[in-house]
Amino acid sequence: MRIAVPKEIKNNENRVALTPAGAKEFVKEGHEVFVQQHAGVGSGFTDEAYEQAGAKILPTIESTYEAGDMVLKVKEPIAPEYGLIKENQLLFTYFHFASNEPLTRAMIQSKAVCLAYETVEKPDRTLPLLVPMSEVAGRMAVQKGANYLEKPLGGRGILLGGVPGTLPAKVLILGGGIVGTQAAWMAAGLGADVIIMDVSLPRMRYLSDVMPKNVKTMMSNEYNIRKLIGSTDLIIGAVLIPGAKAPHLITRDMLREMLPGTVMVDVAVDQGGCIETCQPTTHENPTYTIDGVLHYCVANMPGAVPYTSTLALTNATLPYALALAKNGWQESCLHYPELGSGLNIVKGDVVYQAVAQTFDLPYVPVSYYLNQH
Repeated sequence: MRIAVPKEIKNNENRVALTPAGAKEFVKEGHEVFVQQHAGVGSGFTDEAYEQAGAKILPTIESTYEAGDMVLKVKEPIAPEYGLIKENQLLFTYFHFASNEPLTRAMIQSKAVCLAYETVEKPDRTLPLLVPMSEVAGRMAVQKGANYLEKPLGGRGILLGGVPGTLPAKVLILGGGIVGTQAAWMAAGLGADVIIMDVSLPRMRYLSDVMPKNVKTMMSNEYNIRKLIGSTDLIIGAVLIPGAKAPHLITRDMLREMLPGTVMVDVAVDQGGCIETCQPTTHENPTYTIDGVLHYCVANMPGAVPYTSTLALTNATLPYALALAKNGWQESCLHYPELGSGLNIVKGDVVYQAVAQTFDLPYVPVSYYLNQH
């Protein structure tokens, strides 16, 4: 198979979908690898490193898309890329369709096969290709939140962990999944008072067992959220419903109940955000303020630490990408059922129910395509 790795062109996105080590694995199995010039530079990988691994360097994004039977990316294609995608071409990347109708309709029109990292789901409900970036984003959410709590950046002017004789900051984390757990570890390690909210009692029992004493759990509901937000310094949105739009747990009217300079970091922004006033921002212009509350809603947070993020992501994606290259997408999805759940759009049909429901589009069960094989 011919594997294409274009350079990411989303604002300040420095990750790359394949490392030179990964390229070498493809070449060893007899595949051809085409990497766009400078695609890996932001993550610390030179064109020469890819060439030494056996990949061919192509000068433009157009020639890279044209070369590939399978396109490996990190972030969803953006408008300038829509016209480069070919019919029947396999795209393996993060898509987050439920929060992006123009992208959804463009991929339907392209008649490509869209396999989304974020909905690859194992029988135990874990999301193996979302976990690495959720771990990065959860930890970064606290780093960024602590930074923006500083007064010159618009925050309350409070040190997350405090010092002897002063109280530490109060951190509220909405969601006790991978993002929320990693955020709690980081915030607790810095000495903050942390509350994690979730709707799953088994999950909260687990978190109560493994978290340090400065982390408490609480059932997530509107009453409890309103009870806490008036005294919270940093709020982290970490809610995920796989493949679907995130629910709004923080509504616009709640902002008036918060302290001026409160910071909100919405990690769920890729899926529409769990904060109603969340609008996607970039690393270039990461924040905005509404009613005295500072919002940080960067849609590709891990892109700011591309070396760590690229290695963490490709450690998880490479085995699946190698299987797709060896066996094709239909046979691979039959052999690895979790890959089947990653299929969102196939040859013009929406095959992921949550996406079809979000935009009121016709739904075709993925089995229709897999049973043809």
